[in-house]
Amino acid sequence: MNLADLLLPTYTQMLGTMAKWLDKAEAARGDEADTLLSARLAPDMFPLSTQLRFACRQAQEAVFRLQGRDFSPELQALLDEARNGGDKPGTLADARARIGETLAVVEAAGRDGFVLDGDAALAHALPNGMVLDVTATVYARDWALPQFYFHVVAAYAILRAQGVELGKADYCAHLLPYLRMPQRD
Repeated sequence: MNLADLLLPTYTQMLGTMAKWLDKAEAARGDEADTLLSARLAPDMFPLSTQLRFACRQAQEAVFRLQGRDFSPELQALLDEARNGGDKPGTLADARARIGETLAVVEAAGRDGFVLDGDAALAHALPNGMVLDVTATVYARDWALPQFYFHVVAAYAILRAQGVELGKADYCAHLLPYLRMPQRD
């Protein structure tokens, strides 16, 4: 399996899933749904608005890195917006727009593919100045996917903790078409 076949469907499925969670939150909370974007699981954790933006950032960052491209100004703006999510959470419409923008980046990557193969060397600079020297496969498997899912799961947990009725079927709805019911005698 190549890295695009691993990452791109995952990003597409889970970004679409997050958008559906926002729809459920809005249906449940109506005009007050935007206040959910300021909710946190713990005082020292980022709010929902940041978790959603970081999930988008992680997906886009992986696409740019594995395409061997420099980050776009929009990607830096998304990072800045995420870091400021506690002070400027935005609206659910803003969150959906970020998800839509990210889906467009992922869709384009599906057409363009990745230039880095799994064995390609990749230097991933961390915000604290440290650098991970890894292969593209190690980056995708051990950084890109776990970081993406961390923020997706945090968003799910925040919404659940705020009373939005989400369950396992909402988390893995993309698997429902593969569900086989037990045979009855």
